[in-house]
Amino acid sequence: MTAFVAWRALWRGHRPLLVAGMGYLVATFAAVTHPTVALAADPVSESTLREPITVNLDQAKLVKLPERTATLVIGNPLIADAAVQPGGVAVLTAKSYGVTNMVAVDRNGATLVEYPIQVVGPVDPIVVVFRGTERESYSCIQDCERRITLGDSMTFFGTNLKAFGAFDEMISPEKYKDRK
Repeated sequence: MTAFVAWRALWRGHRPLLVAGMGYLVATFAAVTHPTVALAADPVSESTLREPITVNLDQAKLVKLPERTATLVIGNPLIADAAVQPGGVAVLTAKSYGVTNMVAVDRNGATLVEYPIQVVGPVDPIVVVFRGTERESYSCIQDCERRITLGDSMTFFGTNLKAFGAFDEMISPEKYKDRK
């Protein structure tokens, strides 16, 4: 009986706060569950998902962006990357095997378009040589020449990378003048 009397006294003293709290709870619930409430991050009404873009490893593709694009997001820049050029064109560069996505967003944060991006292997004729666990790749368009390819052994990959760097330094010394 004492507990009931104490609770009843407490109830009378805080009734306005309880009623106001319930009102806020009902308003919040209605705002969250109401289907016509639109947030800036909501996707536009039409489908924004486009056909997948397939890019060959170590190659690039041009993609025309929607006119109102303010931000371009790449899901995993280790698989593919993009550079926005004037005129609403993005240069999509394949970096590693796999699947990622590219999303164009407007100034309000609404998704304009989304492209799945699939990076596949190179299309030129390649010969892969295995020497035990060591792997070497050669590009054989006319003659077979060494090629820098993901998955090659570290010694082969490093040797090729050094050779290409030395060749680049030889043909364009102005890029390397500050390093000496």
